Amino acid sequence: MSKPRKIVLAFSGGLDTSVILKWLQIEYGAEIVTFTADLGQGEELEIARERALALGVKPENIYIDDLRDELVRDYAFPMYRGNAAYEWNYLMGTPIARPLVAKRQIEIAREVGADAVAHGATGKGNDQLRFELAYYALAPDIQVIAPWREWDMGGRAQLIAFADRHDIPVAKDKRGEAPYSADANLLHISCEGKTLEDPWLTPEDDAWVRTKSPEEAPDRPTTIEVDFVKGDPVAIDGERLDPVSLLTRLNELGAENGIGRIDIVDTRYVGMKCRGLFETPGGTVWLHAHRAIESITLDRGEAHLKDELMPRYAELIYNGYWFSPEREMLQALIDKSQERVTGTVRLKLYKGNVIVEGRRSPNSLYSQDLVTFEEGGPYRQDDATGFIRLNALRLRQLGTLVQGGVA
Repeated sequence: MSKPRKIVLAFSGGLDTSVILKWLQIEYGAEIVTFTADLGQGEELEIARERALALGVKPENIYIDDLRDELVRDYAFPMYRGNAAYEWNYLMGTPIARPLVAKRQIEIAREVGADAVAHGATGKGNDQLRFELAYYALAPDIQVIAPWREWDMGGRAQLIAFADRHDIPVAKDKRGEAPYSADANLLHISCEGKTLEDPWLTPEDDAWVRTKSPEEAPDRPTTIEVDFVKGDPVAIDGERLDPVSLLTRLNELGAENGIGRIDIVDTRYVGMKCRGLFETPGGTVWLHAHRAIESITLDRGEAHLKDELMPRYAELIYNGYWFSPEREMLQALIDKSQERVTGTVRLKLYKGNVIVEGRRSPNSLYSQDLVTFEEGGPYRQDDATGFIRLNALRLRQLGTLVQGGVA
């Protein structure tokens, strides 16, 4: 394959992507376009612009885009309609953001006439898959450059040495002990590496950065109400909020009350297991509230089918198949299930716990007349006799066979 003329690089401005930018310039001799996504990570993004300029990128080739609203509205909302949690624990703040970044990269590549895209994901992790599967789904003929799979630099010390040779500034805190590997956006922050590579060791306190510990959380609970319309949260305590403001508020409430911390070992798509810490305060509150409103608005068949499909749906997102036809098929089913998921959930937030205290909906399937222990109502208790006998028929047949000594 011929060397590309112009490359769009997913660029954070940190050590890795700064080295990658310079390496691309040397190795490919191509014009570089940098793209930095504002996903609510809480970092000063103008540093990325300054670093790109210092490395010779033309001002018109530096893109810094605010994707927070799109992240919540078009990616997190659909994912939470499905109650997605990979291996039943991980709320997937990183996997849900990667296809959005990749999509915008491809859009920029088309705008500027680039014939290649590049990313800074390593050859050991899942992000390389999430980026590249999205690239190829959206631009089948695009050339993809993954420097960590091409160059001969094997670790951080070699990156720093390369940076020193090419006058790339390296912060003092990057020269000492290797820092935690972190990824942050509006939905979550992850932490991997250092002592966390031993799954037996207790995490150090400095590994948690977004939430209070449950021990330090207020001694009095916080009670809130979350309103949903067709499966999506739209208001907190009666105040209608846009998607970014709503998630920001849930993050504040969850973090203050020590909610959303999790220490898990999950299985990467490439095969290895990895231990990580994840803080998803708003998302944890959101998931509990969503399941609570579904509990009174979904029929048993709908709810149980969703729960059966959830692991598959979550796995597709985790593995990078957001733009696959099977994910879109499942999404259509999930979205159909949300047509009546409208109402309000009352929650108590207390020292790491999300406690559902009430739920109501104009579409509620809950009937006090049916469920009451008092006399009367439309339910005839003697109808259960035939129902039980029919369901017990096969069990009685088997029991007769076994007890008769034939089996």
